[in-house]
Amino acid sequence: MKKKRILVDCHKFDEDYQGITTYIKGLYSELIKDSNYHYYFISYNKNKLSKEFGTHENVTYLKYFSKNKWIRLLLDLPFKILINKINVAHFQYVVPPIKFCRYIVTIHDVLFLDFPQFFKKEYQLKNNFLFKNSAKIADIVLTVSEYSKKRIQYYYKLKKQIFVIPNAINEDFLYSYDKQESIDYIEQKFGVKNYFLLVSRIEPRKNHLILLKSFVENKYYSDNSLVFVGKRDLHYEEFENYYIKLTEEIKRKVLILENVNNKDLVAFYQAAKIFVYPSFAEGFGIPPLESLSVNIPTICSNTTAMSDYTFFEDFLFNPNDSNDLNLKIKKALQNPNLDEIITKMRKNYNWKTSSSIFVDVINKIK
Repeated sequence: MKKKRILVDCHKFDEDYQGITTYIKGLYSELIKDSNYHYYFISYNKNKLSKEFGTHENVTYLKYFSKNKWIRLLLDLPFKILINKINVAHFQYVVPPIKFCRYIVTIHDVLFLDFPQFFKKEYQLKNNFLFKNSAKIADIVLTVSEYSKKRIQYYYKLKKQIFVIPNAINEDFLYSYDKQESIDYIEQKFGVKNYFLLVSRIEPRKNHLILLKSFVENKYYSDNSLVFVGKRDLHYEEFENYYIKLTEEIKRKVLILENVNNKDLVAFYQAAKIFVYPSFAEGFGIPPLESLSVNIPTICSNTTAMSDYTFFEDFLFNPNDSNDLNLKIKKALQNPNLDEIITKMRKNYNWKTSSSIFVDVINKIK
């Protein structure tokens, strides 16, 4: 019996590391352990991709002709599918309109429909059209949370079933580590210690402002620093205006970093005093799970997909309520025992479980 050939669109690996790349890396690092399938990973930077996944007998790396999105979708992908005799192709959000094999699409969220105030009108119109048509063209539709499943079904009224394959924790966050070594490493390289941490793109939906205000107004800066790790993705006027007006003394306690490599990112998590994730809306929300996995007291917003994180219990908060946030910060600073919370989280969110769901889905395709 011939192995089923599965092509995976990995063009996001040519861009900044983000949630989609975390999803593909975690899911397929587990799936490629199964030699019953042959995987074709494709991106423009084939060498970078091979470093991510390594060398395996059942993995072939392919290269796109161009970085242009429309050339990739209209010409390159259909051609690669044909010449490599692909059985199933897996895409994120958008599939090619020309179809020479079975398609799987993962639509991580449709937040731009639920929260239009956080997205440009052009983005909403374009992606609503592309996502809706991709969901209709695809043989299988996946998403990452029950929240996203309900919202996709609500807006697109699909007749086909939507399968949930949740994100999970990548292996970089599962190794044991020496916290003091991580603290010393971050202090030596970045000059910061005793800090609150938030890892996320800097944009209005992510709600950095409430954390910055809490840090300033409750004078946490007297004994702590605040670190934001993430790209300035969309203009965030309220945040920028508030930050500019801070005194130089306080600004020295606030560090904003972009383009942090994965090694340093993991160390930032490990060395943090507490982690805060105040986002208004997420299709999933992986950073609070990453921080929790390295035993960092973690405070998380209780809205949208994050409302599923019931294991956080008293560390969930209303992202519109600064008093609620401050109470949770004080609680987190008391160094609570996180063993029970971590056990519950790892039981629900691990790539072995997610990959087994994916294999079941693959087997439904004739």
